[in-house]
Amino acid sequence: MITSITNDRVQYVSLLQTQRRARRKANQFVIEGVKLSVEALDNNAPVDEVFYTLDFANSDTGTALLDRFSRAGARLMAVDEAVMQHISDTQTPQGILAVLPTFSPPLPESPEFILVIDGIADPGNMGTIMRTAVGAKVPLVIVTAGTVDLLNPKVVRSAMGAHFYLPVTQMSWEGMASRFSDHAFFLASVGNGTPYYRVNWTQPSALIVSEEAHGASSEATRLAHVHVTIPIERIESLNVAMATGILLFERQRQLADALH
Repeated sequence: MITSITNDRVQYVSLLQTQRRARRKANQFVIEGVKLSVEALDNNAPVDEVFYTLDFANSDTGTALLDRFSRAGARLMAVDEAVMQHISDTQTPQGILAVLPTFSPPLPESPEFILVIDGIADPGNMGTIMRTAVGAKVPLVIVTAGTVDLLNPKVVRSAMGAHFYLPVTQMSWEGMASRFSDHAFFLASVGNGTPYYRVNWTQPSALIVSEEAHGASSEATRLAHVHVTIPIERIESLNVAMATGILLFERQRQLADALH
């Protein structure tokens, strides 16, 4: 059992949890808790290492989960409660944490729809958007410069398993304009624009969303063909994750209507 926070593996996991540079250099990231562990196993995601406490291992859930990780080829390491607290990004760790190689589901060759992330920096918003995108069957997400690291532990936690389902890639604005020249680019805007329910979301299209605090980047504004808005009253704007959900599910509604 590992009992020291100065242990090499413990320090390594701490770096993965706290430094984007470390995650990029190692091509690894961390998941925590039972739900994400099950999602990883159910999706046959490769897992390098698993750290667990004895209390977790002695529970029915823990016994079954560690057995699955072992059969999947992961290296299992017991740690005491103090070490688990040290390497966890949560206030109340569930007693299990895993290190995975960086991966993404296969990218579609010709996606009919794209969700473009325009420099969203808040991890909670980003994770919620990813989770919503999975629920709304978004085929591809493109992130641009200035966007929070999608493997940030807070993003991973709030996405609640979306990383295992959602194809994501990085691309420049010029690259998007060239590759998806046949798509209509819609920019989510506050106040001014076409009401979102009057937009034809069934055509090949892309939705660009930005942080509500600073608005869209100049690159996003130049690329957009149409500004779309969600008419609201009494308040200035909606949280970007909530607004994205409204727009994505309007697309789903129109697609469903087109089938009838």
